[in-house]
Amino acid sequence: MSTQPRTPAPGPAHLASTTSIDADHPAVRGFAAAHRRGSTVREQAVSLVHAVRDEVRYDPYRIDLSARGMRASTCLEQGFGWCVPKAVLMAAVARAAGIPARLGFADVRNHMSTEKLRRTMGTDVFVWHGYTELWIDGAWRKATPAFNLSLCEKFGLLPLDFDGVNDSLYHPFDRVGQRHMEYVHERGSFDDLPLQAIADSFRTTYPQLVAGTGLEGDFGQDGAAERQP
Repeated sequence: MSTQPRTPAPGPAHLASTTSIDADHPAVRGFAAAHRRGSTVREQAVSLVHAVRDEVRYDPYRIDLSARGMRASTCLEQGFGWCVPKAVLMAAVARAAGIPARLGFADVRNHMSTEKLRRTMGTDVFVWHGYTELWIDGAWRKATPAFNLSLCEKFGLLPLDFDGVNDSLYHPFDRVGQRHMEYVHERGSFDDLPLQAIADSFRTTYPQLVAGTGLEGDFGQDGAAERQP
């Protein structure tokens, strides 16, 4: 997937604080200030993407579709989140640092999950997978801060780095050449979190997951255990 065209340029909405992308929250602003490195927008964006990726643990076992549960500051406070809250947090942190940001979504087929999660979801397709788009050097660049480094090691995945130039999207294969991720449907870019649309899709597609049944335990440990020889 190539970088999007150089237009349209960002507007005030891409730096604004919203209910979900609460870039003006003190904790979000503090995180941005603590982890921003470099003198250029590109350098600062790279450092912030990697900070959100690794300082906040990826956990799809605990999904809270309430307005508070999907808020950037909540994700930061909890120290964990699945792909959408982490993308929301990334957008908020970027905006707090003065970097225009928006959200992107796609449906993906994930071949690297856990038996518990697949059984609860009833499918290997993840609808409304979230990532973040950052305006750097005249173009929207896609960044996916979901999988922290320690989780990648447990699952045998290649970590997603971001260089501020090329789009950072999931690898189609893992370290040993097995299928990892396929993008099956693009949902587009959004200036704010389309929470109602996401919640409606999840309740229809994953009723057990939304109900919170059958997902006790640790996602990373489960994944590592399933990959033991």
